[in-house]
Amino acid sequence: MRPARAACIAALLAAALQVAAGETFDVSAFEKKAFEWNGFVELRPEWQSLRRGSTGYRLLFPGETRESLDRRTVAAEVSGVLRHEALSFNFTGHASSQHDSRESDDDARMYEAYAAWQVDPRSAVEIGKRALRWGKGYAFSPVAFLERPKDPADAELAREGFVMATGAWVRSFAEGPLKTLSVSAALVPTSSGLNEDFGPEGHLNPAVKLYGLLFDTDVDLVWAARGSRGPRFGVDFSRNLGSNLEVHGEWARTTDAAQALQTRSYTSALLGLRWLTERDTTIIFELYRNGSGYMTAQVPQSSRPNPAQRYAYLRVSQKEPFDILDFTPSVTLIANTGDRSYSVIPEVMYTGIRNLELRLRLALNRGDAASEYGEKPVRSRVELRARYFF
Repeated sequence: MRPARAACIAALLAAALQVAAGETFDVSAFEKKAFEWNGFVELRPEWQSLRRGSTGYRLLFPGETRESLDRRTVAAEVSGVLRHEALSFNFTGHASSQHDSRESDDDARMYEAYAAWQVDPRSAVEIGKRALRWGKGYAFSPVAFLERPKDPADAELAREGFVMATGAWVRSFAEGPLKTLSVSAALVPTSSGLNEDFGPEGHLNPAVKLYGLLFDTDVDLVWAARGSRGPRFGVDFSRNLGSNLEVHGEWARTTDAAQALQTRSYTSALLGLRWLTERDTTIIFELYRNGSGYMTAQVPQSSRPNPAQRYAYLRVSQKEPFDILDFTPSVTLIANTGDRSYSVIPEVMYTGIRNLELRLRLALNRGDAASEYGEKPVRSRVELRARYFF
């Protein structure tokens, strides 16, 4: 059952129970407020064990001989929406301050800040800084043409968007194999001071996504025109094979992409699943083929995220094991299957204190010399995240 449908059914059941018990059902409680906001503040101390002699160490700590690094990070994030009839303004702001024995770094930026107009029940227009969510992948997403890359080590973190104009149209059908059809279009202009990190300036960078719920399968066709980046085309899908098992995949083709003073074409693909067992264990598994990745020997010299060609991702989390309330342990494995190096991240999360989330994480980077994770500057890292929500 899809989340939106389940939520509607749950709301109707709750209303029926209230009526049966003689209680008054307050419709206004479900109406959207004119202004809503939420956020969090976070304190994150961490300790890093460094790998002297690695490629990453020589790049980050030239001429130094330190064995470890202590770091403290304070961050805050606020999201909100202001509504007036068919108009709304949405924003997410993020600020952080990081300090260690070498340096300090402060940063503040808007992840999102855009205006939206609900033209009618079937169409909407948005303009401003927007973080899109195209694609079905959890840790990787080949068809996310208009997004900044995810961090597989913490894939659910909010990310900064790009300034763009978007429009969407949707239609539903009562009969036939096609239940829903929608079209989304976007323009991501680049100029001096605007979306400079998207690519060379002087382009509008149009893109279109066609979505359909066909034979109970979510399918997207995605296209991005030639501009600051090479032309791209992709397709993704997601299907529930049962009430607790979902499979998803993505395929993307990029042509004439600039790389290392030349242009090339490549294909990227992803296949994954998400499984919720009867014991409340969630398993997410993905295989990723990064067509733009470097050969194994070139990876240690790269500083970009996910620079290799082949990855495997596995995350296993257990909700309240042994009936320990508000306690969730998990482990994440990110492996470069080309050089057999990997990062393993066990963690525990506790949410038993109101509005407070505590996460203790250990990250271990392992691999042979000249491998991706074997050449990371950090051999292991321990961090505590204390996040207070408001």
